[in-house]
Amino acid sequence: MILSFLSYLHPLGLLRSPELQVPLFLVFLAICTFSVVGNLGMIVIIRINPKLHTPMYFLLSHLSFSDFCYSFIVAPKMLVNLVVQDRTISFSGCMAQFFFFCTFVVTELILFAVMAYDRFVAVCNPLLYTVVMSQRLCAMLVFGSYAWGVACSLTLICSLSSLISLSCSDSYLSQLLLFTVATFNEISTLLINLTSYLFIIATALKMRSASGHHKVFSTCASHLTAISIFHITILFLYCVPNSKNSRHTVKVASVFYTVVIPMLKPLIYSLRNKDVKDTVNKLILYKPDRTN
Repeated sequence: MILSFLSYLHPLGLLRSPELQVPLFLVFLAICTFSVVGNLGMIVIIRINPKLHTPMYFLLSHLSFSDFCYSFIVAPKMLVNLVVQDRTISFSGCMAQFFFFCTFVVTELILFAVMAYDRFVAVCNPLLYTVVMSQRLCAMLVFGSYAWGVACSLTLICSLSSLISLSCSDSYLSQLLLFTVATFNEISTLLINLTSYLFIIATALKMRSASGHHKVFSTCASHLTAISIFHITILFLYCVPNSKNSRHTVKVASVFYTVVIPMLKPLIYSLRNKDVKDTVNKLILYKPDRTN
C-alpha cells in the first residue's frame, strides 16, 4: 500500500493538524469544483458557439478536457485524504492513477506546443491559416498528442521510481528512464513554444500600426500566459536542489500545478475573449420562451 498523491501535505504537517483538515477540505473542494465547472464549461461554450468553431478553439477544447481529466484523477483521492485516517491507496489504484495522470500531463504539454504552432501560423501566415490548419491536420495533431501521452505512460508505468525505491531495489535505471522521458518532453515542447513565439514577435515588430500590435497581443496573450505558468512551474520542479526542505517545496509546487493551474486556465482563456464572455452572458441571461 502506498500513500496517495496528496500525501504531499503530510510531511508539511498539514494533515497532522485536525483543526486544518476541514478548512483545507473546503478550500480544495472549492478549487476542484471551480476547475471542473470551468473546464467543462469551456468545452460546452466552444461547442455551442459557431464563432468558436475554429482550429484554435478546437485545440483549446481538448486542452480543457485534458485539464479536467488530470485534475479529476487526483482530486477525489486528495479530498478523501483530508477527512479520513487511512490515507493509503492500493498498488493497482496507484498504478492506474499514475498512468492516467502521466497520460494527460504529457498530452497537455504536446497540446501547448501544437497551440503555439497554431498561433504562429495565424500571425505569420494569416492568408494560409485555414489551408494549413485544416480540420484533418488538427484532428491528427490532437490524436498524436493523446497517443504520445499514452505511449509515455506505458513506457514509465513499470518503472515508477518511487515504487521501486520503496521495495528497496536498485532504482537507478528507472529513475534515469523517468528523467529522460520527462526531460525530452519538456525541452522539446518548450523549444517549439519559444521558436513559435520568436517568429510571432519578429512578425509583430515589422508591423507599423498600433492596431496590428494589439491584434497580435490579443491573439496570443492568453495562450502565452497559460504556457508561462505551466512551464515555469515544471522547470521550478526540475531546478530545486535535492534536500529535505526542497522536497517539501517540490510537493507543494506539485499540488499547485495539479490542482490550482487547471482552475486558472479557464479564467485565463475567458477573461480576455469577447466571444467566450458573450456566450457566457447569453447562457446566464437566457430565458426560455414560455408562450407556447
